[in-house]
Amino acid sequence: MRKILGEMLKAIVFASAVFSLVSCFYGLSAGKADAKEPARRSAWLAYWDLAAGEKDLHKLEKRLTSLSYFAAYFDKDDRLFIPPALIDKKKELQKTGKKHEAYLTFVNDKQNPDGSAAIKDTAVLRRLFADAASMEKHIDEILALALQGGFDGIEIDYERIWKDQAVGQSFLRFTRSLYRKTLQNNLQLRIVLEPGAPFAGTTFTEGPEYVVMLYNLHGLHSGPGPKADRSFIEKTLQRMQSLPGARSVAFATGGCLWGDNGEKRLLTEVEARTLATLHGAAATRDAASRSVAFAFRENGVSYQVWYADAKTLQYWTGIAARQGAANISLWRLGGNADIGKIR
Repeated sequence: MRKILGEMLKAIVFASAVFSLVSCFYGLSAGKADAKEPARRSAWLAYWDLAAGEKDLHKLEKRLTSLSYFAAYFDKDDRLFIPPALIDKKKELQKTGKKHEAYLTFVNDKQNPDGSAAIKDTAVLRRLFADAASMEKHIDEILALALQGGFDGIEIDYERIWKDQAVGQSFLRFTRSLYRKTLQNNLQLRIVLEPGAPFAGTTFTEGPEYVVMLYNLHGLHSGPGPKADRSFIEKTLQRMQSLPGARSVAFATGGCLWGDNGEKRLLTEVEARTLATLHGAAATRDAASRSVAFAFRENGVSYQVWYADAKTLQYWTGIAARQGAANISLWRLGGNADIGKIR
């Protein structure tokens, strides 16, 4: 009996040693796999708020993988251009700061002949996508600006395109051709999509990184409320599963003000905090979104303000990470009180 027990003990010790070795091996393997694909962080630097944006950048830049320069848009003759101050800032930052992957964002905003601006203009896209020759000319113009500016990648942020089925289908052809040419020119490609885009049943080209905006649940188009909440984030992430290849999400800093006189305007976090202090408003944190909200009256008008701070953004990114979306972009740098606390 002692002999049998001894043999059993030896077998148990051997099995335990093997189990430990195997566990260690797989643990190390898992660690190496995770290290190869770390979470990516990106942010937008807007041409109209470069000074404040740069301040935020310095607080966050050690955790950024890429920086998107916002933006190239259209002049009155449908030609693309980059605001000179944005190019100057890129040159300055890349001389003095950390080298991030630099993307040039293209938007479908347009200067009108009278000097006014058409925001998210689908008419200009309809003209540029009119035929194959016009589309290829537009693509070549995009590539030329990105290459001349020394950018590492191109980011397409054309919005409201799905309101017109013809423009939407043309956009798919445009991205396929653009992706092919970015590969030929050693450029990366990110495509920004609105949360209402028809992910399912749409043949998006495989290869680019798709960035879905997880905001605008409430905003200038609606009544008061948060830019995102848990339900909105989870539902959009579920719909995103049909997108091909690399998928990322974007969250918005700041917030919005709504007056009962019909006034609506976007605010940075710093502007919102300043208003709350000025009016002695008591702020509360919403349970579903972790956004900060407060109300005040001025000149007979009742106002509501909702905005995101670092705690809000940390909560949103945590929801996304638990759903497998670890690559996060922030719209935008500038006017954020505690952006350096975001992990």
